[in-house]
Amino acid sequence: MKFDTYGYIAIELIVGFSVLLILTKLFGKTQLKELTPFDFISALVLGELVGNAIYDKKVHLGMILFATLVWGLLIIVTEFVTQKFRKTRSFLEGKPSILVRRGKIDRKELKKNKVDIDQLQSMLRQKNVFSIREVEYVIMESNGDLSVMKKPEFTTPTTQDLSLPLQPVYLTYPIISDGVVDENNLKEAGFDDNWLSKQLKNNKVSKPEDVLYAEWNEAKGFYLQKNKV
Repeated sequence: MKFDTYGYIAIELIVGFSVLLILTKLFGKTQLKELTPFDFISALVLGELVGNAIYDKKVHLGMILFATLVWGLLIIVTEFVTQKFRKTRSFLEGKPSILVRRGKIDRKELKKNKVDIDQLQSMLRQKNVFSIREVEYVIMESNGDLSVMKKPEFTTPTTQDLSLPLQPVYLTYPIISDGVVDENNLKEAGFDDNWLSKQLKNNKVSKPEDVLYAEWNEAKGFYLQKNKV
């Protein structure tokens, strides 16, 4: 490979990098988690345009600039449309979904957003929420992030604020998820199927299949939400 070829690739990289940087500044996006699905796809396409152009000898510098600028213009126009016409936002940018409403899991919204109970719990733990019973509302934003509103008894002021004695902390064990019993968690919690049957009976549930979600915490006891078909 000749020096001229290396030099041309370097120029293409510098130009491509500069154009993408300028477009990113124009879009006003500072963090990846703030990107909507549409923005994320746009970023991938822009990167792909520049990447393919660098290694394709038939593509010249002018073509890279033209393709990148046209795509960037389409994104800017789309941003303008969503800001000008409110009704287009839900289609182009998506809209928030309420996954937990008044302390109850909304199974339809989970399915709509392709989120299962285990994924919901994982995302809640990242928000320092280790039990579904603690939340009043959980909203999935259009960028996939969660906004959590806790129930009043689990919000501030804390025990430290009130100068109350600290209580021991216990791990919450998910026992049933989507009607399926997690035998490992049941065993880890120190119980068996007979104990679980009694808990279901006490909550007027005949079988695990009728339960959307159930958990056990040593300090708070057994908690379940029935599966409404």
